[in-house]
Amino acid sequence: MENLGKIVVKRIDVKRFRALVSHSRQPHLPFICEELDWLADDNEIVLGCLVQDKTDLDFGGVILGRDEEGRYRCFDVTANIETKEEALSWICNTIKWHIGQNQEIFPQGDGGKKSDLFSPVVTIDKQHPYFTRLSNEESFTPAKTVINILMGHYRDIDGNFVEQFQSTGFDARLWELYLDTYLHEENLFLNRDHYAPDFLVEKYGYKVAIEAVIVGRKQDNQPSLLKTLPKVLSPSLILEKCKNEMPIKFGSPLFSKLKKRYWEKEHVKGNPLVFAIADFHDDQSMQWSSNALMRYLYGYSVETRFENGQFIHSAVKIDKHQLGNKVIPSGFFSQPDTEHISAILFSASGTISKFNRIGKQAGFGSQDITMFRFGTCHNHDESATTPSFFRYQVTNKSNETWAEGLSMFHNPNAKYPVPRELFPSIAHHYIKDDKMYSFIPDFHPYSSMTMNFKIKTKKS
Repeated sequence: MENLGKIVVKRIDVKRFRALVSHSRQPHLPFICEELDWLADDNEIVLGCLVQDKTDLDFGGVILGRDEEGRYRCFDVTANIETKEEALSWICNTIKWHIGQNQEIFPQGDGGKKSDLFSPVVTIDKQHPYFTRLSNEESFTPAKTVINILMGHYRDIDGNFVEQFQSTGFDARLWELYLDTYLHEENLFLNRDHYAPDFLVEKYGYKVAIEAVIVGRKQDNQPSLLKTLPKVLSPSLILEKCKNEMPIKFGSPLFSKLKKRYWEKEHVKGNPLVFAIADFHDDQSMQWSSNALMRYLYGYSVETRFENGQFIHSAVKIDKHQLGNKVIPSGFFSQPDTEHISAILFSASGTISKFNRIGKQAGFGSQDITMFRFGTCHNHDESATTPSFFRYQVTNKSNETWAEGLSMFHNPNAKYPVPRELFPSIAHHYIKDDKMYSFIPDFHPYSSMTMNFKIKTKKS
C-alpha cells in the first residue's frame, strides 16, 4: 500500500480484518457508515479501516490496537474528510506514527489481562480428547487462533468456561462460543448480565432470550484420540434412527430446559424465548440427525410419492416415539408449557471444523495445510426431492459465515413469536395448516465434512 520509512502499511483481506476485530465492532455501525478498505502494518500491531458516512458521504478512519486482554479495539479515529485519498493517507500516517512509538499494547483503562484458553488448567488425563487435538495438532491452528481471538471478548458468566472447555464440557462450551460469535455477526446487541438464559439479544425494539443446550454423549460412548475415521451409517439405519431414537435424544435435553421455566424470569417475561440445540451425542451425528429434530418438534413426517408426472409431498401425523420401554409424545411444540418456547435454533456446523475453515480463509495457520470441504446443501429446484452436493477447497477466496447452516424452527403455538428480521442470515421454518413453509438462504448446507492435508515439501 504505502512504504513509510521502515514501516510498510498494507491492505489486508476483509475476512482477516473481521476475524481479528471480531466483536469490537458495535452493532449500530453498519447503519451509520460503510467499510471500504482495511489496512495494517506488517506485524498487525495496528489496524486501520477506511469508512464512508452513509448520510454525508464523507470519509473517516478508524485505528485499532490490542488492549490489555489482547482484543483489538478502537483507540484513534477521524471523520469529515472530503476524499477517500485523504482519508487513506491519514490512516497510513497514523499507523506509522503509532508503530513508531514502539508500543504494542493500547490500554483502554478498563483493566483486565490477556488469557489463553489453551493454557492447561486440568491434567492431560482429564482433558477432552478433542481439546487435546485442537491444542496440539498443527492442522487445527486456524481454529485455535480464531478461538483465542474470540475468547478475548467472551464474557464468562459462570467463571468455569476454561476448565469445562478443556474437560467434560468441551462440546457445550464450543456450541456457546459459536452462538455468541454468530449473534455478534448478525449485529445484535448482546446482554450477558444474567446467568440464565445464556444470551439476551436486542434490536429494532425487540428482545429475544436464547438458551444453549446440546444432545450430549453417554458415558459408554466417550470420544477417543485413537479414533481417526467417523462411523459410517447406512441410509436405512439413519432413517430408522430418525424415527424414534433421535427424537427421544432431542426430547430429553429440551424437556430438561423446559422445566427451568426461564419465561418466568423478570428479564425474560413478555419476550420470545429460544432454545438453541446441537447434536454431539456421537461422532459426526450432527451430519444426519436434523430430520429427526424437525419430525419431533412438529410431530409430522413428510412422505413423497410420484404421481401424474410430479412429486407429491404429504405430511403424516406422528403420535409418539418409542425405543424399547422408553415412550415420549411427538410434537414438542404441542406439549404443555411449550407455548413459552418461541422457536428452536439448530445447526450441524457449530463444530471445530467451522472454526478451522473460517480461520483458514482468514489466513491463519500454516500454508502447508490444505483444506477441502464437501457435503449437501439445499436444492432450490421446486421439483427436487434430494439436496444438492457441493465441494470446494477452503482458501482466502472462501466466504463462509458463522450464520451459514443455521436453521430456526418456529413454534406455531408460540405466545411470543420470534421476528424473522432479527435473524435475517439464517433459514427459517414454519408450519401452518399442516404445511411447511421455509425461507432458506441461497447457500444453506445441511451437512458437511472437512478434510485437512499437510503438504510436505521435498527437500532437494
